[in-house]
Amino acid sequence: MRLVLASQSPARLTLLRNAGIDPSVVVSGVDEDAVAAALTDPSPEELVSALAAAKAEAVFETVAGTHADSVIVACDSMLSIGGEMVGKPGTPEVARRRWADMAGRSGRLLTGHALIRIDGGERVKEAAGTRTTIVHFGRPSEAEIEVYLATGEPLQVAGSFTLDALGGWFVEGIEGDPSSVIGLSLPLVRRLLDEVGVSVVDLWRPSTS
Repeated sequence: MRLVLASQSPARLTLLRNAGIDPSVVVSGVDEDAVAAALTDPSPEELVSALAAAKAEAVFETVAGTHADSVIVACDSMLSIGGEMVGKPGTPEVARRRWADMAGRSGRLLTGHALIRIDGGERVKEAAGTRTTIVHFGRPSEAEIEVYLATGEPLQVAGSFTLDALGGWFVEGIEGDPSSVIGLSLPLVRRLLDEVGVSVVDLWRPSTS
């Protein structure tokens, strides 16, 4: 049994490795904007769920013939704040505006999860779920934000911040699951694995279990 991580996120990969799993990494290449545009007035939960499902489906088409006994785990994270859903900013200008808006406020970090169990090269089971965590942001100075932007870290992460790296200095606290803020909820994935007939301990490295 092999876990296939349908993500290029270094944070998700590190999280899984620290939790005893060395996954295969297969990037989905999904056009997230196109998936979102095809939805009609989705709720925040529906949006991240649809994006995660699209990523899992794309990776299934890629690995079904090469990972005959595996489980695909796909995720998508977005920040809901001020009535807006925001993903990766992409540019310093967008990230700067977002931090000006987020400072001193609280938002909901949503992470959608989609799993596909493959047995004998065939899809046999699926499971999905969403985890929401409240994030309370600090008030970094303009100078601190400029240095943070210059590192490049906030440009490629949902909400323009991280919890487990440099951005953690600017987070006052959270209410909920820290691993979900990092990008993959360990307790939720454990339950979803159980739904598709896989025990998380069977995925641990031999030296761990």
